[in-house]
Amino acid sequence: MRIILFGPPGAGKGTQAKLIEKEYNIPQLSTGEMFRSAIKNQTPLGIKIKDILDAGKLVPDQTVVELVEEALNDEKFLNGYILDGFPRTVPQAKAFEERLKKNGKKLHSFLSLEVPDEELMKRILSRGEGRADDTPEKVKVRLEVYNEETAPVLNYYKQQGVYRAIDGLGTIEEIYARIKKVLDN
Repeated sequence: MRIILFGPPGAGKGTQAKLIEKEYNIPQLSTGEMFRSAIKNQTPLGIKIKDILDAGKLVPDQTVVELVEEALNDEKFLNGYILDGFPRTVPQAKAFEERLKKNGKKLHSFLSLEVPDEELMKRILSRGEGRADDTPEKVKVRLEVYNEETAPVLNYYKQQGVYRAIDGLGTIEEIYARIKKVLDN
């Protein structure tokens, strides 16, 4: 299974991806985790993207696409994966679609966690990750960037016929039950 877990910051993508990973034995690839690791380890990529992320903006498409393509070459992703945080823009989605076609593969599901902005703000500010961009002002910028640059990806995948909306409100277990129902059909 090849799954894209999509949604705004704070929607619970990482939490739900770990549950899917465990139940279906499909590895997760989180661009956010890759970025945080690169920043923490002060790699050339980490140094390059730290200021971009601290400002609440998106990393350039080409950088993200190259990072994901390189990561997906790992044989652990051969039989499927959960993408968390990618694609974030239509050009990234198109580049990913080209990669799938080139390899004779298809996307199984594009699961979009739907959560109102007020709830996202509450979740992000209470999760205590200590990220530089977890302030009310920066969260507002991140949500604006999401709505302007990332939300159009939904329309792209609606046209592909793999889009599935998941109500992202409720307990972790309730949300996961909705995801499982979609994946099992």
